[in-house]
Amino acid sequence: MQMSPALACLVLGLAFVFGEGSTVHHPPSYVAHLASDFGVRVFQQVAQASKDRNVVFSPYGVASVLAMLQLTTGGETRQQIQAAMGFKIDDKGMAPALRHLYKELLGPWNKDEISTTDAIFVQRDLKLVQGFMPHFFRLFRSTVKQVDFSEAERARFIINDWVKTHTKAEFTTPDGHYYDILELPYHGNTLSMFIAAPYEKQVPLSALTNILSAQLISHWKGNMTKLPRLLVLPKFSLETEVDLRKPLENLGMTDMFRQFQADFTSLSNQEPLHVAQALQKVKIEVNESGTVASSSTAVIVSARMAPEEIIMDRPFLFVVRHNPTGTVLFLGQVMEP
Repeated sequence: MQMSPALACLVLGLAFVFGEGSTVHHPPSYVAHLASDFGVRVFQQVAQASKDRNVVFSPYGVASVLAMLQLTTGGETRQQIQAAMGFKIDDKGMAPALRHLYKELLGPWNKDEISTTDAIFVQRDLKLVQGFMPHFFRLFRSTVKQVDFSEAERARFIINDWVKTHTKAEFTTPDGHYYDILELPYHGNTLSMFIAAPYEKQVPLSALTNILSAQLISHWKGNMTKLPRLLVLPKFSLETEVDLRKPLENLGMTDMFRQFQADFTSLSNQEPLHVAQALQKVKIEVNESGTVASSSTAVIVSARMAPEEIIMDRPFLFVVRHNPTGTVLFLGQVMEP
């Protein structure tokens, strides 16, 4: 992997690092909807390219790091990102609302543990615009990470180690309680996993993926009925590293990847910068104990009453959602468990 000092490298973990919020002008649910909606649209692009392959993705992660990236850009580059995301990070109250959403997700009142983060990496000797780093930290309670990309192997080790250190979360399920078609609440009820698949086996999963949205997922949650069920769900463990360049370009964010069109003058005036890589690496494992996420034997889970049997023996979508805010943390497709 060779990168010139002029290239900025964007790397995604699972979500973002924002700190304590100040005055909030937008409720967390509003910001969560915007972030989730954008992230789901990116997932649709990823799923289309993946076709019949298993995929796990973090809508929240890509939305949060692109929100950070807005602050480093200017001109047409920033406008493209803002148009694709549907909001401007410099709108009054938006950055504090994102910080407050982060606080809602990671607060001690959540009974399910969530550990999330993301980062932007740039060349170590790049001279940043005066005052940029304090301003960036004030908004996001995070810093732009500086790495020497001329030492490619060391840079790769540093980034991979950062991802490994900062992306781990574990959720457990209560025994014997499930919701129809299909919500599986985790132990603390802060998080839920939704399983969705076309009822008729001959209908491809893409028929559902193509109409997916944050609003539709919220509709699932709002229309659940609690019923006893016997769920037969395959164990699955997925690890995906997604190159986000093509999906982001398909949504109109093209300039940031082009060396002489990208505008990162809000970050540095030293030399032309562009995004060299936009990557997301996510791992998720689902078994009888629950879910382990860090960024095939059937499991049979019984309800207490004689239940209707639901056998998930066809391709399906899964969603891990933070219920208090509606944030979509993880989203994936299982084509071959």
